[in-house]
Amino acid sequence: MAEKKEKGEDTFEVMDLAEYAKKQRWWNRVFGQNSGPIAEKYSVATQIAIGGVTGWCAGFLFKKVGKVAASAVGGGFFLLQIANHTGYITVDWKRVEQDVNKAKKQLKLGAEKPPKEVRTKVDEVTTFIKKNIVLTGGFAGGFLIGLAS
Repeated sequence: MAEKKEKGEDTFEVMDLAEYAKKQRWWNRVFGQNSGPIAEKYSVATQIAIGGVTGWCAGFLFKKVGKVAASAVGGGFFLLQIANHTGYITVDWKRVEQDVNKAKKQLKLGAEKPPKEVRTKVDEVTTFIKKNIVLTGGFAGGFLIGLAS
């Protein structure tokens, strides 16, 4: 709104809200003026495509690596149980229980208030997601499709 001075009186220019709304991109109307640089450089379709492809790749790799890691951990526990059952190794269960309880206490103390670094990173990620909502939406969808494929 431009302010004009005439003979000591303040007058204001009338703004047509319908025209203003037409000039705004749809994500600005929905999510506010925080749309970031990616939202201004590329079209919505391009952002969804980029986010979807990168999300699919990340989801596919996460699925494959997750299967290998789960197989390795599960197989290791399985072999340890066989070795324990056949007598090759013996487990001091009282010591295991003490160590687990000690770890629980340490986790409980550390979980009450996250460190400043964690809060800072969470704030950075939240800001990035808000500024690039279309891209991150495409990434999330692609990630889920990559997990399912």
